[in-house]
Amino acid sequence: MRVVVGEGSCGLAAGAGAVYNRLQELLEQDGQNGVELGITGCNGMCFLEPIVDLYDDQGALHRLVKVQEKDADKVYAAATSGDLSHVSKLLISDEDAEFLDKQTRIALRHCGVIDPENIEDYLAHGGYKAITKILTTGMSQEDVIQQIDIAGLRGRGGAGFPTAFKWRAARDAQGDEKYLICNADEGDPGAFMDRAVIEGDPHNLIEGMLIGAYSMGASEGIVYVRAEYPLAIVRLRKAIKEATERGYLGNNILGSDFSCTLRIKAGAGAFVCGEETALIESLEGKRGMPRLKPPFPAQAGYWLKPSNINNVETYANVSWIINHGGEAFAAMGTKDSKGTKVFALSGKIARGGLVEVPMGTTLRDVIFGIGGGIRDGKEFKAVQLGGPSGGCVPASKLDTVIDYNELAATGAIMGSGGMVVMDKSTCMVGMARFFLDFTAKESCGKCVHCRLGTKRMLEVLNRIVDGKGEEGDIQKLEELCYAIKDGALCGLGQTAPNPVLTTIRYFRDEFEAHIDDHRCPAGECRELITYSIDKDACVGCTSCARQCPVQAITGERRNPHEIDPTLCIKCGNCKTACRFGAVLVK
Repeated sequence: MRVVVGEGSCGLAAGAGAVYNRLQELLEQDGQNGVELGITGCNGMCFLEPIVDLYDDQGALHRLVKVQEKDADKVYAAATSGDLSHVSKLLISDEDAEFLDKQTRIALRHCGVIDPENIEDYLAHGGYKAITKILTTGMSQEDVIQQIDIAGLRGRGGAGFPTAFKWRAARDAQGDEKYLICNADEGDPGAFMDRAVIEGDPHNLIEGMLIGAYSMGASEGIVYVRAEYPLAIVRLRKAIKEATERGYLGNNILGSDFSCTLRIKAGAGAFVCGEETALIESLEGKRGMPRLKPPFPAQAGYWLKPSNINNVETYANVSWIINHGGEAFAAMGTKDSKGTKVFALSGKIARGGLVEVPMGTTLRDVIFGIGGGIRDGKEFKAVQLGGPSGGCVPASKLDTVIDYNELAATGAIMGSGGMVVMDKSTCMVGMARFFLDFTAKESCGKCVHCRLGTKRMLEVLNRIVDGKGEEGDIQKLEELCYAIKDGALCGLGQTAPNPVLTTIRYFRDEFEAHIDDHRCPAGECRELITYSIDKDACVGCTSCARQCPVQAITGERRNPHEIDPTLCIKCGNCKTACRFGAVLVK
């Protein structure tokens, strides 16, 4: 039997490393030749980590979830005997299994399936067939770009620009020296799609980049990846070494005239470097600040040479398109948005993780059909799409389909795929402030509109959540939003107002409650709420008093307690500790 431990960052954080080490220890002690131990990347089911997959001699998969180090002996016993009764309590439920069953996976097709540190496993799953097909059948640069064009592949990093158009522009640009760049910066809060792809399927990224480099005549590729992704960097570096040793990278690839090398650049974590020209500046050793366009990177990019930039997910679709044909990819999705899209489900969701669905799927299908709805059965309120550059989509828009144009009509954007789910306990004014605080801090400062405008907006939002909002603040925010959108130099500044505009658009009543009534309807803003104890519900268990860090709660055991509002710091410890719902927040 083959035992495979999920060792993506999420699995390792949950304890997968300890599980693997114990299984390896047992294997070495026992010397069982019938058990093969291996690793894989994240399969997207982050809410069930650590995950261990058992493949029996017939190849059937038996998935174990939430496996801890103490369970490793049972897992080993099941693997050696073939008797799954040892791990019956760890087997995935049919309901949770639907999380993957309801998806259509292209970019993530190998994640959680193959060993990301073994090129042989990638080859066994059809790896490098696409580049081999191109180089051995005489496909021209235009033939390759034509397939990408037929597929209707649009950039998955944010703006959704047609990939084929960018590739043609770089191919047609004058110059013998051209560069292909992968944007793996992924700075959005709540986004982790690119990390999972690199950690779980690095050779697929390499192959996609090779095909892009061939189509435009680039001889060098660069992956700009966040330094905060150490595991992704380690696995990608190993994959580049393996691919070079096997002749898929380097000079005269597969005996052809095509030569291409690949290297990694670890970024310092600046959100603005997700913008392609700021990324290029950083690659050149300068401070990451956007350039004026035109000229565009296809004409004057890295070292002012013709360059093309796509993100990880975009490249992850390329080899599949070449192998299956552009028509097969275009058959999925909508008129203007083809193929599939990967999302990182996080927030108040029951089943958080990575989701890949065909374009045209509704937000409701993703959040409730795949994600299982809101955690603890609470009421859905909104979903933030596109990170700090996106917007909040309310419950009334849940049947919006995943499509570049349809999402844009709501005031949000597709973005790179962050999908942060919120329930009724989320303050939308506070959410707008959270994202604007992020963009204000991440602004590179090059243009006045973004540098100063976001700070002035943040000052207004801080005042509102502190209970000091003034009449006219909403209008002031809207004026600042449109001024920044019109005057900012790059995409970061131009889209920074989106979270504020959409929350005002859909949750204006919450802004008005904060300003006019000095009240936070969600009960989240500290300066606008008070804690009290319902004496009829309080049983005098003293749990709340024991958890209060400032001794603001008094009362005798078995008698109702009371909170002194002059001492209360509104930390929420008492509400968390109370098992009887006696602590009230108003």
